[in-house]
Amino acid sequence: MPAPLSRSGLDLLSRRQFLGHTGIGLGGIALAHLLHADGKLAHADGSSLPAGPIRPAIDPLRPHAPRAPHFAPRAKNVLMIYCSGAISQLDTFDYKPELVRRDGQPMPGADQLVTFQGENGNLARPRYKFRPRGECGKMTSDLLPRIGELADDLCFIHSLTSKTNTHGPGENFMATGYTLDGFPSMGAWVNYALGSENEQLPAFVAIPDPRGVPQSGSNHWAPGFLPAVFQGTAFNASRPVRFLDAPVGVSLQSDAASRDFLKLLNDRHLEHFPGDTQLAARIASYELAAKLQRSLPDAANIDAEAAHTLKSYGANDPDPVKAGFARNCILARRLVERGVRFVQLFNGAYAMGEGVGNWDGHKHIDQQYAVHGPILDQPAAALVADLKQRGLLADTLVVFCTEFGRMPTFQKGASGRDHNPKGFTAWLAGAGVRAPFSYGATDEFGYQAVENVATVYDFHATILHLLGLDHTRLSFYHNGIERRLTDVHGEVIHAMVKA
Repeated sequence: MPAPLSRSGLDLLSRRQFLGHTGIGLGGIALAHLLHADGKLAHADGSSLPAGPIRPAIDPLRPHAPRAPHFAPRAKNVLMIYCSGAISQLDTFDYKPELVRRDGQPMPGADQLVTFQGENGNLARPRYKFRPRGECGKMTSDLLPRIGELADDLCFIHSLTSKTNTHGPGENFMATGYTLDGFPSMGAWVNYALGSENEQLPAFVAIPDPRGVPQSGSNHWAPGFLPAVFQGTAFNASRPVRFLDAPVGVSLQSDAASRDFLKLLNDRHLEHFPGDTQLAARIASYELAAKLQRSLPDAANIDAEAAHTLKSYGANDPDPVKAGFARNCILARRLVERGVRFVQLFNGAYAMGEGVGNWDGHKHIDQQYAVHGPILDQPAAALVADLKQRGLLADTLVVFCTEFGRMPTFQKGASGRDHNPKGFTAWLAGAGVRAPFSYGATDEFGYQAVENVATVYDFHATILHLLGLDHTRLSFYHNGIERRLTDVHGEVIHAMVKA
């Protein structure tokens, strides 16, 4: 039957033709959606369109099962060393000769500079001498000489900026990409995206400092609005996970049979509530706890290490805090060695008053850093060197960071530096990272980033990229918004990534 004509003489579609064309059109829309999700849809000129969100397919009965990344990864694991309290870039890794030359003088253009804790005084030289380290000659300070000796393996970023100058929000921002509470930590995002290579251990472990936890506490390893099963498990070498002792008077065979029967009951119960992520998380957590009874004592057995290894880390140092942190560093390596996806290692803990438990050097930076430097330096340097010697650095990304930087001036009436979010330093080492390499720069006094200015969003995007994850596609739908670790911001810093 020919198509009818309109009054203008144009062909009109019959009902049958309309339905036929509609079916073809819907198929085309579906195809375009699938191609877009896979990042294979292109413009007319052949260039790719940005891909939409891709949520990992998660089996609620095996939430930690390994999952494929978006593309081939450079790193399989992350080991983050977090310095609580905002370690000073000017006294560690950001060399500023002009700060030495103008020591005691007012900072040009900032005669009445007021920062977090009030008015600032004059410029203050680095508290430790800087020297060239490694074959590359990178200038680092005598505060952390052993870490400095690793300069040939490190990729520095000297132009990081933060959105806040207060510790709690600053820690939240570095940990979650948001200054407010209630958002997922980076480790939880990675756990959600990739799962674990070892289902006998947690996919995400946080190792608090022997002195306590950072100011934002569990926000560093919290799941936020992600399913609760992706939160980090917090313990350290001196305070292992509680209540993991095997049942007294129960044989291994009876214990295994009881666990198998309990799993059967749990699986049946979960079938009645397939969308209940809290129930699935609770069951998975109980099952993981049972597995930990057998796997964790071996992983946390620091005394099984060779004597020369314990010595290299400083695990038997007479200072109990340094020895405790050293043992935490060994624990971190043992967890990475066993396939734990994300290990978060803290140096420094929140303390009221003088802040002597962390790097918050407001009033007496010389006295405080003289305590903190030796605690961090030998164990952390030994950790990176040990990873490299064992071949683990090829698949492990080491991240060294803090919440923000410090001022080039001393606070007025004090002998310490105030908070400074305008320019600070972090470094990466290991899988997929250019080294030796330095990216970005602050001004001549180390006050603010002026070259290749980078945000924490960029930093996060680069870490995810090295894990084979596109930060724009890793999302979770929450309260009507596709949420991301990088919010709506962030660019991968490709200059820091090996070609």
